[in-house]
Order: sequence, then C-alpha cells, then structure tokens
Amino acid sequence: MNNNTTITNNSITEFEGSIWVTIDDFNSSCFGNNPPSYCFKYDKPIIYLYPTTETEVNVKLWTPENLSHTYPKYNTEKWWNVVAQPNGDLEDTDTWRKLYALYWEWKSNIETNFDEWFVVEWKDIIPFLEEKLSILWLNEREAEEFIVYWLPQMENNKYNVIRFETIEEQNKNMPLNIAPTPDTVIRVMMDWKAIDEPIEISEQKLTTPERKGFTVVEWWWSPRN
Repeated sequence: MNNNTTITNNSITEFEGSIWVTIDDFNSSCFGNNPPSYCFKYDKPIIYLYPTTETEVNVKLWTPENLSHTYPKYNTEKWWNVVAQPNGDLEDTDTWRKLYALYWEWKSNIETNFDEWFVVEWKDIIPFLEEKLSILWLNEREAEEFIVYWLPQMENNKYNVIRFETIEEQNKNMPLNIAPTPDTVIRVMMDWKAIDEPIEISEQKLTTPERKGFTVVEWWWSPRN
C-alpha cells in the first residue's frame, strides 16, 4: 500500500430510504490522521467469553492491519491469550491483569446496505434497543453496556436509521478465530444513521440465536454520515 488515495468506480448514493456505499479501490489513506469521508469506523467492538469451566482462550482477529485501537494491546504474533471464567471474568496471561472483555476498533471501506432497517424516534431508543438486543440474545449486562455507551449520541437525533448486520456479513468482514472452538458465537453489529424526518421502510427481520455451552458474545456499531 502507498500513501496516495486511489479510488475507482466509487459511488455514494441515497435514494428512497435506501443507502448504498460502494468503494471498489481502497488503500491505507483510511488509517491516517484525517481519513476521507468514505472511510468508516467500527466503534467499540468488545468480546465477552463465557466458557463452561475455567479455560485458557486464544482469540485471533484476521485483519489486524486494519486495527486502530485495542485493549489489551493486540499482539499480531501471539494474538490475545486470556484465562476465562464461566461468569465472564478474564485474566490476560501476559500481564495477569483482570478484565471483563477484549476491546478493539478498526476502520474499513465495507459496502453498507440499508435496504431493510428500522427508523426509531429519539424518545423510543431505549425500549427499542432493550427489545432488539434481547431478541439478539445479549444478556442484560451486555445490553446495558451497549445502551449506555451509545444512548447520548442517538437521543440527540430526531430519528435514527438502524440496521443490524447478519452474522454472515460480520464473519466475512472481520473473521474471528477462537480456540478452543466455542459452542455459540453471538455477534451484534449495528449500523446507524441520523435523519431529520421519518421515512417509509422495509423493516428488518431479526432472528434469535441459541445460547448454550462455551459462548462468545461481541457487540459493536458503526455510525454512518
């Protein structure tokens, strides 16, 4: 990758309640101090680990070159290595510092499709998120952290356009490699956009995953301009 921005056949189009963003050619310009508008930031992804017994767990992120922030600091050679308890408590095996989750952020040019979504007025954000996050099988602690982190931004908008990415989309965009292999992986990724007036939509259908055995839970979101 070089330091020059190269974009070919790119388009950013908004029409009839649908937003498509397509970037065909993308390079390291998204990772500088002043990234172009077509770069998207995936904010505050955190990973919870719930083994059935005390277990040493290894977590690998497949595109570390896109990472902007991590905690504990991600080691591209050793990955993340923690001792996990059934209640979600973690210990970093490098520092033995106690943790409750693994944190990372990254920047991307991934295509976004708001073909099916939700439109939520600011005053309805809390009950909306409580309901949808429960459907997606976040427990109350996980849902609370998600809500209190993003609530100030979303309540400042008249309306919010919201879409939850499918786990297939998330696995394609940022694959996770976890050893030992978990029985359940729940990934909740929310794309979000502020609008001033409500619009007609095709409402997204959500499905509830099964939560059993060694469970990995991850949530994150990406605000779209």
